[in-house]
Amino acid sequence: MRIKPVKIANRYIGPGYPCFFVSEIGINHNGNIRIAKKLIDIAKKAGSDAVKFQKRTIDFLYEKKELDAYRESPFGKTYYEYRKGVEFEYKDHLKIQNYCKKKKIISFSSCWDTKAVDTMEKLNTPCYKIASASLTNEILLKYIKSKNKPIILSTGMSSIKDIKKAVKILGKKNLIILHCTSTYPAKKEELNLKVIHNLMRIFKVPVGYSGHETLLAPTLAAATLGACMIERHITLDRAMWGSDHAASLGPDGLWKLIANIRNIEAALGNGEKKVYKSEISEIKRLRKVFF
Repeated sequence: MRIKPVKIANRYIGPGYPCFFVSEIGINHNGNIRIAKKLIDIAKKAGSDAVKFQKRTIDFLYEKKELDAYRESPFGKTYYEYRKGVEFEYKDHLKIQNYCKKKKIISFSSCWDTKAVDTMEKLNTPCYKIASASLTNEILLKYIKSKNKPIILSTGMSSIKDIKKAVKILGKKNLIILHCTSTYPAKKEELNLKVIHNLMRIFKVPVGYSGHETLLAPTLAAATLGACMIERHITLDRAMWGSDHAASLGPDGLWKLIANIRNIEAALGNGEKKVYKSEISEIKRLRKVFF
């Protein structure tokens, strides 16, 4: 099965290339540029290939009834105050993009509405991420498709039928599909990692994994199964206030995960059975009978 790689910025993603690791900052910056920069530093130091944020246009995406609903947060007591508090505007994303360029790490965002796409277009984003929640949003999918940039599609809360409909809209060119279970944190019994191979077989595009579990082992297993992209949420501290911190990796966990993914890649090899030079002396020492 031949799967064509996808190029994002200066990196190829797909079979035969190193696993592309995305540290999802999302809204774990809690609306604070200083925290965002600290998380970028942590991601870069740990060996991440990219960082990802989220972009929503609050007044466009949500109805007034939703925004007026009670939601206690450090920013106030309504859902509107919460969403505005954790949302970065264009000027903030520009600062983040410039900081990422300085640190030599790729940055992009998941866009939750068409106006958010317009904001990212102004920043010349290298690709678009479609969140699992947006997989069935036909208007958004068509709009992102029209920008002719690589697309990463998360598939939590979705059946194969749902994914096929989305892929029909997006097309397979420059598409990466991420297997995902959309619970925070996700139970290991519901991760169903064998779906990774099924998605490769059905869609014949690069397939990765977006994990929301607290464990490291399932993500390492996904890399072993051939996930070409790994995405995990990161945080300064899992005890921080916010909806995503508990299902995120702290600095130590992130470093261990990426280091072990690289160890797995080195250990997997190319599948060709051979006798290594380092084994020659052991043959002479251990074998007493030969063919």
